[in-house]
Amino acid sequence: MDELRETTEVGELIQYIVIKIDDEYYGINIKFIDNIVRMQQITRVPKVDAFLKGVINIRGEIVPVMSIRMKMGLEEDVITDKSRIIILKTEAGDLVGIIVDQVNQVLTLDSKNIEKVRYDDKKGKANATFVSGVGHYDGGLVSILDLDAVVSEKEVKEKASNAS
Repeated sequence: MDELRETTEVGELIQYIVIKIDDEYYGINIKFIDNIVRMQQITRVPKVDAFLKGVINIRGEIVPVMSIRMKMGLEEDVITDKSRIIILKTEAGDLVGIIVDQVNQVLTLDSKNIEKVRYDDKKGKANATFVSGVGHYDGGLVSILDLDAVVSEKEVKEKASNAS
């Protein structure tokens, strides 16, 4: 019985890249990150949503790039020397880049230190958010990004087909 109690008290260790968007810090599960690149020339694609900034070439592959700030309803990106494009690999294997203000650190959290955020489904999509949980660590709190909400598979496929 004590053995069972010990195994349930230890959670799974998960690594997150902590990014800064506006004045907030968010964590992205490292398993979804393909690459982190410095800002570079983004080729604009016509007739797409304003938050879709265009495409870049990464290792011979065309990758759509989006402004996570604009997707979240914040102001336009202000590009600085700390701005980065994080290349995410979706569950379907597609690549998509997101522009972030800054990459801060790698943080390892125990899954038991992450509280899931719950929403009232009756209120509908208007209350949908980009945060799936909040992680507690020695330095404070970090919001965990819900990448499904940030980058939908449908958008990635549409962007890729527009870029081709």
